[in-house]
Amino acid sequence: MSAQRLPPGPQPPRAVQQLRLRYAKRGRMRFCSTRDFQRALERALRRAAIPMAYSAGFHPHPKISYANAAPTGAASQAEYVELALAEQVDPATLCHRLTDALPDGLDVLEAVEAAPGSLADRLEGSEWLLEFPGEDHDRLREACEAFLRMRTCEVTRTFKNGPRTFDARAAVLVMDIWEDPDRSCVILRLVVRHTTPSVRPDDVLTALRDRVAFAARTPPLITRLAQGPLGATGVGDPLAIDRDVTGR
Repeated sequence: MSAQRLPPGPQPPRAVQQLRLRYAKRGRMRFCSTRDFQRALERALRRAAIPMAYSAGFHPHPKISYANAAPTGAASQAEYVELALAEQVDPATLCHRLTDALPDGLDVLEAVEAAPGSLADRLEGSEWLLEFPGEDHDRLREACEAFLRMRTCEVTRTFKNGPRTFDARAAVLVMDIWEDPDRSCVILRLVVRHTTPSVRPDDVLTALRDRVAFAARTPPLITRLAQGPLGATGVGDPLAIDRDVTGR
């Protein structure tokens, strides 16, 4: 007997609007993983009644695209996600509705209509701020100067498929150090080119520890300030093209 063919299910409504969102991960929410955020976002989209477009098939899911999330434990002011919507929604209204539905510490800062082109291709680098409470300024400066003098600096990190060794030095474009005005901490600013695998602030800290014998007295607070195209003045705004094209 031939297998019975199931009738096709109803086709989901097509996407009529593509929005790109910049969101922040603050406070205790910096410890949520990428998967934790994905679950929180999908629940918030349902609570806020956002008219999402869905994939076809027997297990439809909302059309959401995530871009280069910060590692667990790092705060960020520059995380990005794309949404495909089945109805037109005012981007500013979506920001307010979605932020109200998300847990405290996850905030949608901006939404723009997507212009043609890949958002992921614009994310060429990141700017990071590392705050070291109670650290000695000269000690950290000397360690960073030693790191910058190296041509290569290999570190090893464990990935899903096992440990991998890669160069952490070539990706680091800028290392600036200064002391907080109230002398409560020393601040390290990094501008890092996105590579494969990506070089993260914790990789730089591993290099400082293993190669120049610098171990932070207290784990730093790590915050991503920006990610986007790399230019002469640093990291640019990846949504600028969308605003110029769509006017929103």
